[in-house]
Amino acid sequence: MPNSSLSRQIRLALESASDALSITELIGLVDQFVLECSSSDSDSLVYQLEEELQSIHHEVVDYSSLYQIEIFLAVLYHLGPVLSCISVISWFDLVLRPALREPKLPTAAVNYAKELIISALQKKQEVYTDQVGHFRRRLLELYLHDAFNEGSENDILEWAGLEEEQREKRTRWKMNLEDILVKYGSECPEELMTEVNTHFATPTSRLQLLMLLEMYSSSPSFASGAVVIAKHPLIDSLMYSLFLDNSSTVCTAGLTLLVKLLPFLAVHARQDLRNILPKLLAILARIMCWRERPPSNTPGPENIDIDFERELESEANRVLQIHPDFEWNRLEMSFNATTSPPPSSRPYFTALYYLYPSNVLRFLRAPVQYLETNDIPSLYVETWEEALDQDEIRRRSENLLREHVCHPLLVWRDAVVELSEPEFWVRYNVARITSEMVMLDVRNHAMGLRARYNDTLSMQFEGRPPIKPSEPSKDETHSLGSGPEASVKHVNQLDISSGKVVVSLQDMINTSVALKSNLKVVVVNPTLQWPRPLFENGIASPSHSSFPLPDPSDQDMYAAHVAQAIAGLQREVLLLRNELNFELWLSRENAKHIGRLYQDRVLMKTAEAERQGLYNKLRKYRAQVINLEKELLEHKEQASSAKNKYADWNIELQKKLKELREEKKSWISEAAALRNAEKEAQALFAAQGKLLADAAKEVFDLQTQKKENQHKIDRLKDYEAQLEQHVKIQRLWDGDFARFNERAEQITAMHTQHKQMLLRLESLEKTQAKMEDNACISRLQIQTLQARLAQEKLKAAVPRASPAHEIATFVNEKSALINANKKLKDENHELKDEVEELQAMVKVLKGQYSGRKGLISEHKPSPLTHS
Repeated sequence: MPNSSLSRQIRLALESASDALSITELIGLVDQFVLECSSSDSDSLVYQLEEELQSIHHEVVDYSSLYQIEIFLAVLYHLGPVLSCISVISWFDLVLRPALREPKLPTAAVNYAKELIISALQKKQEVYTDQVGHFRRRLLELYLHDAFNEGSENDILEWAGLEEEQREKRTRWKMNLEDILVKYGSECPEELMTEVNTHFATPTSRLQLLMLLEMYSSSPSFASGAVVIAKHPLIDSLMYSLFLDNSSTVCTAGLTLLVKLLPFLAVHARQDLRNILPKLLAILARIMCWRERPPSNTPGPENIDIDFERELESEANRVLQIHPDFEWNRLEMSFNATTSPPPSSRPYFTALYYLYPSNVLRFLRAPVQYLETNDIPSLYVETWEEALDQDEIRRRSENLLREHVCHPLLVWRDAVVELSEPEFWVRYNVARITSEMVMLDVRNHAMGLRARYNDTLSMQFEGRPPIKPSEPSKDETHSLGSGPEASVKHVNQLDISSGKVVVSLQDMINTSVALKSNLKVVVVNPTLQWPRPLFENGIASPSHSSFPLPDPSDQDMYAAHVAQAIAGLQREVLLLRNELNFELWLSRENAKHIGRLYQDRVLMKTAEAERQGLYNKLRKYRAQVINLEKELLEHKEQASSAKNKYADWNIELQKKLKELREEKKSWISEAAALRNAEKEAQALFAAQGKLLADAAKEVFDLQTQKKENQHKIDRLKDYEAQLEQHVKIQRLWDGDFARFNERAEQITAMHTQHKQMLLRLESLEKTQAKMEDNACISRLQIQTLQARLAQEKLKAAVPRASPAHEIATFVNEKSALINANKKLKDENHELKDEVEELQAMVKVLKGQYSGRKGLISEHKPSPLTHS
């Protein structure tokens, strides 16, 4: 279908033209276009249609027309398979975000918007990964900063001044954002948890994130997310918050979330739960050591020493410093204008006590030793022994143990066996673990007993006086009466006609305790919201007031009390909502468990009916067995008589048969003997014939062989004579060959000596040449000396007056030269003698070498060749 036709029909439908198609027909055209685009590569068509839709939205769509928004959302939703995630993100601010804020928009259209956003977040396209991540981050930031925050004082005051329509829009906006994030977390839990963990680093966002996670954990498809969160850093951030943050409201919300997570971890991530058990117990110790803190910004009397009060507060509530190795921004009090009671550790203790009772008791006996044994480092600058108040832990644990029944597994297992062997709840589901966990509490156990036993026992339980709480905490459950016979307490209605509101603190406490108790609370004339005149009078301008203004000091005190009341109500609303969600989740899990128990009961009833029917059949079968046994006895008697007759007849037949068998046996033995004799005779004849044939053949062969070998026998003597002659010649040849080998060895040795003599001769010739050179040099020196001597003689013949010293010197030189000449002559003679000797030796060796070479080269023929 062409884009122009589809866009024209969409424009006509939005303009409510007379010739416009109905919504069903228009959606059919859109589906047809999507089918055509899916079957072929038509990105250009989709892009062109998106441009036309942008133009139509800009020109036609009116934001106040719910009908147009509904049609446009339906078109976008059915175009979802061909729209890219970037396209859906581009429509968010234009269409989707206003639709999510509109409370009057039909549910189907709102669901279209939600599904479009979730589909855009789920599309895995590597090109748009960054844009999708930014969009996911933006949705979470809108939930944190744009939606209504019950924990913010400014949002509460702004909420009080809003009109009813604006309140509905903000409520619908937050609900839709929560629904989108929860559904997206069900499909992609890891991506959502990563984004939540990133924003968890901001302290002011933790309370809202915990509320979101609490809603997410209440969704039916949270089982897949429990597997992911067990290995995700978000579980570490949650535990760090419970360890290090000082906000009791955040801690209460975190504990509620952790109590809901424990059954899921036990079913889907048992080993991970076992690994973080010491940290969970350390969180329990930290909650037990929590003390109530006064409001931080409440003005007090002017004569109070602030430094002294801070010193007393630091001693009473010692603030533990975070270890430098842990990068964590601590969250202080969420509501500074109200008293911060400690969070209740009872549900958290119940969960841990159900899952690992022996380890919980071992930890409570020696918490510091348990943590050090499991190598859990302290998150504070102080050590575990300095950080934990063991006396307070002991006192709180005694009260908690009194408020819980004894765990059956404490009898059979200790702490070591509990962690080394499979847990008893390995095959349980989440609903069963949750229900059995809750029943460990004495209050729930008592309610179960009242529902289980008869009316008399129920009256005995209800007639007892109320059990006083062991801890004076607002989070603990108090009893409002001794039973059904107790008087019904009513909460007085607020009187706002005079411009002032008078509220009894006792009524507020009674209302809070009644809502937290397990008793039935009857709500009379319920209201949907707070009375608007209360806030209008509170925020009205002083010029329009009908009563005189108080003094500035009284006005500040009044504002402080109002802020304290608002903060207390905020905290109470958050905690009640958190507890309500937890109770709803508990009720759902209990309903699942009840359904399973009912199914088991139906199966038991069916099994009982089947058992009764089988018992009736058994009795019938027993009667039939008795009758059959009687008939069998009669048949046995008849069979016995027939058997006896048969035995007699059989004996006679056996005798006849025996006689016939003996006769037949004799015949058979005779026939066998005859057959054996015949076989032996035939075998003997055959053997004799074979031997005769072999003998004749052998005689013939010998005669033939004799004729063939006769001429060989004649020449045998000639061969023997030749062999003897050859043996003699061989012996002579062996002797000659041995001598020849000896001569060869001698020749080899002489050849080696000859080589050595040649080398020595060569060296001697070199020495002789050197000596001749030396002799030549010596002769030259002698001639030189003789010439000098002649000159000296001539000089001596000439008379002159030479001194005696020159004469003595000349005489000495002459004698030295004469001695040297003589010595050289002697050496020359010796060298000549040696040269002559060497020349003679060389001649002798040359003669020997030439003669021996002739002997070795002589070839002596073998005597065998001439024979």
